[in-house]
Amino acid sequence: MENLLIITGPTGIGKTELSLKLAKKYKGEIISSDSMQIYKKLDIGTAKVDLENTKIPHHMVDIIDAKENFSVADFKHRAKEIISEINSRGGLPLVVGGTGLYINSLVYNLDFTETEADYAYREELNKILKEKGSEFLYKKLYTLNKDMAEQIHPNNGQRIIRALEISKDGNEKGSNFRQANKDYNLIFIGLNMDRERLYERINNRVDKMIELGLVEEVKSLLDKGLDKNSQSLKAIGYKEVISYLDGKIEYDEMIELIKKNSRHYAKRQLTWFRRDDRIQWFDRESDNLLEEIENYIDSKLDGEFRRKDDNIR
Repeated sequence: MENLLIITGPTGIGKTELSLKLAKKYKGEIISSDSMQIYKKLDIGTAKVDLENTKIPHHMVDIIDAKENFSVADFKHRAKEIISEINSRGGLPLVVGGTGLYINSLVYNLDFTETEADYAYREELNKILKEKGSEFLYKKLYTLNKDMAEQIHPNNGQRIIRALEISKDGNEKGSNFRQANKDYNLIFIGLNMDRERLYERINNRVDKMIELGLVEEVKSLLDKGLDKNSQSLKAIGYKEVISYLDGKIEYDEMIELIKKNSRHYAKRQLTWFRRDDRIQWFDRESDNLLEEIENYIDSKLDGEFRRKDDNIR
């Protein structure tokens, strides 16, 4: 059975920092499960790791142009192949990120490819989107599939439409939504911390992104011809900057809106992942965090892998 380590938790909690330490110890390779880090040139707002300054192999980062769309089915197909390849090399795949649907596509038996495109239904939904807005469709999705709805921002019309297509058959898809995938020796780790201190970390990270040039990054993308309605620019941070550049909000309001939306997203992520009782939660602020997590991982890996790991160190 293939090994699979997943590290998840709310945005801004420090998943990347932890994953780099663990990957170094366990001959790991990191597979990003962040739905925005797949896009090239979206660097500051997605808090990408600096790939040029790390020796740890990374996958599913900078794999498509910002003008392209990328589905959960696309992620599942690519990620499963990479997981198998890493295992075949004797390494440990670390899936790291907080996009719930991406992670669920690996840990549950979800087959998004079974849903054939219903172009008439899609056209109908696009018409509703233009006439009544994304929040109207979001409420419809929430009624059909609460799990999916809570992982999508109410303003992301195209992702809502795709989720409605998937959920159209109702319980046929929903019945499998919590059917565990037992193909992997799953080591499922979640990070959490005091809510107020998490929000402080998020606020500080947004300030850092602004300082690093988030507004300039968005300007550059638009100047190069990227459509402001592209899926990639629906991400938190980018859509608020676009509203500022369009003159719809003031600069200070833009920053506060990014912070607020990021905090709300963190809350939704925690709600999403707390439903899965396979996740072993760790306190991000523990003085012995790394030791606690390493002990847990060691207890889940078979003796052969641990002996191999001892030879690496």
